[in-house]
Amino acid sequence: MSSVAQAFWVAEPGRGELRPATLPPVGPDDVLVRSLHSGVSRGTETIVFRGAVPVDQHAVMRAPHQEGDFPGPVKYGYLNVGVVEQGPPALRGRTVFCLHPHQTAYVVPAEAVVVVPDDVPPRRAVLAGTVETAVNALWDATPLVGDRVAVVGAGMVGCCVARLLARIPGTRVTLVDVDASRCEVAARLGVGFARPDDLDRGEHGHDIVVHTSATGAGLQLSLDLLAPEATVLELSWYGDTTVELSLGGAFHSSRLGIRASQVGSVAAARRSRYTYAQRLALALDLLRDPAFDALLTGESSFEELPEVLPRLADGSQTAICHTIAYPATD
Repeated sequence: MSSVAQAFWVAEPGRGELRPATLPPVGPDDVLVRSLHSGVSRGTETIVFRGAVPVDQHAVMRAPHQEGDFPGPVKYGYLNVGVVEQGPPALRGRTVFCLHPHQTAYVVPAEAVVVVPDDVPPRRAVLAGTVETAVNALWDATPLVGDRVAVVGAGMVGCCVARLLARIPGTRVTLVDVDASRCEVAARLGVGFARPDDLDRGEHGHDIVVHTSATGAGLQLSLDLLAPEATVLELSWYGDTTVELSLGGAFHSSRLGIRASQVGSVAAARRSRYTYAQRLALALDLLRDPAFDALLTGESSFEELPEVLPRLADGSQTAICHTIAYPATD
């Protein structure tokens, strides 16, 4: 393999480009990975692409193998699946997941990759980072058998959360989105679907509402759907967008709550028993479920990424998870 790869960079807010990346020597504890697929996180990555990361979050939002700084130039991304070309014998030839930006090949410490189970297709495996977020969310939310749950926002995170919730016995899960076409995705995930105007906002509400739409309207709806003394689990990241809520209604009288969940830390309920690597391995194990293929709704070649990301960022091209396919050789 050539010692020079190609990487995607946000050159400046709103513009991306491919740049050469010189690969370092492969040390005894390193792996050289050739990329097969990567995924575009339409939430975080489009915020990064627009240059909308708040200044006080620049350090917090750094990706594990990021280069450059916000707002740019910056090499950003964290959903990569590839094949180990060089490295320890136990990893050589294995398909692995890594929290690495979009790049045709890369060298990282062996401990930075997690082996993809043989029965998980490589393209589906790009969802590992998002399923990991969903796992953390369920640890934070602590859903119980028989709970009535709404997930507001049918993007990557919301769909992953809904599928995991649906596997809890007795739960009644509704995926909520303004896009009526997501009804078909919800059916494949084994959950109900509703548009906001179709929901019952009566007295007997939901035990848990998980919000993932990254809109103020979605968060307000999430509060409106709660049963008394219940909590919204907030998974959205808004970047530098200001969110307004109306809290003069049932918020106080019904003792409602909003709780943030963020994958950057293992949920407190499992922090003493799970490392980051173990949580990611669990996410990959859960991806044996073929229902997650419903989220793979678009694909482009790596060479097209500078043209595709602007369309994903401005909404002119829609997808739940848009994947990037890499050439067989550099």
